[in-house]
Amino acid sequence: MGLSDAELDAVRAIERVNGADDDLDAFFTGADQARPVREVRVEPFLIARHPLTVTQVRHWLPEYEDSFTESDSSTARIEDDLDDLLGALPFRLPSEAEWEYAARAGTTTLTFRGDGRPDEDQVLDDFADEDRTAAAENDFGLAAMGSANEICADVWIPHFTNAPADASPRTGDGPPVVRGGGGDLAPWQGCDEWLLLLSATRYELQDFTAVRPAAPLPTSQGHDLPERGRAASRYPGKPRPAVVRVG
Repeated sequence: MGLSDAELDAVRAIERVNGADDDLDAFFTGADQARPVREVRVEPFLIARHPLTVTQVRHWLPEYEDSFTESDSSTARIEDDLDDLLGALPFRLPSEAEWEYAARAGTTTLTFRGDGRPDEDQVLDDFADEDRTAAAENDFGLAAMGSANEICADVWIPHFTNAPADASPRTGDGPPVVRGGGGDLAPWQGCDEWLLLLSATRYELQDFTAVRPAAPLPTSQGHDLPERGRAASRYPGKPRPAVVRVG
């Protein structure tokens, strides 16, 4: 977990061939926020195939209004209703170690697609188009990892020094960690917004966030669980996200 030397070299290579729109000094200066690289033991868990949509949020918050999108099938960006939603959800948030493990899907490159600069067509927002959603899945069957800024269960600490090795969230006072966010600034206007799609990108929550629920694996007999990296069917009659077993 974390931003490796190889990934830093990959960003420098993109910069050398003029693949960056702007100077990346700020990125390299802030790279320690995603370091040091560390090994983390991630136990199997369930995570939603994509962040909650506006329709899905209204299942738990019927009065929810979204000022960031006009489509009820698009990712919900939660702001003032965040505490109410988290209190109503029968699921938990992923730790950021779980989120990064899910985003990488077995890779060690900048994104699950490799070490090249991500294109803006890798940003996904509208989940009404199932073909487009499926095309954005990584090898774990998770769509849009990195597109929206997604809240994690951890409190923000600007490094990984002394972080848990068991993928549990870091707790305490302060803003939570968010991951991703490349779609929140689309269409890109420079400033190298593509860096928000990197699997290791992390920062503190400031305004709005998307929510991708997670849950422990059921332990009772009789549960039919999806295979690793395969989406389970949607819950009948409920606007809940499909879930994927990870790990």
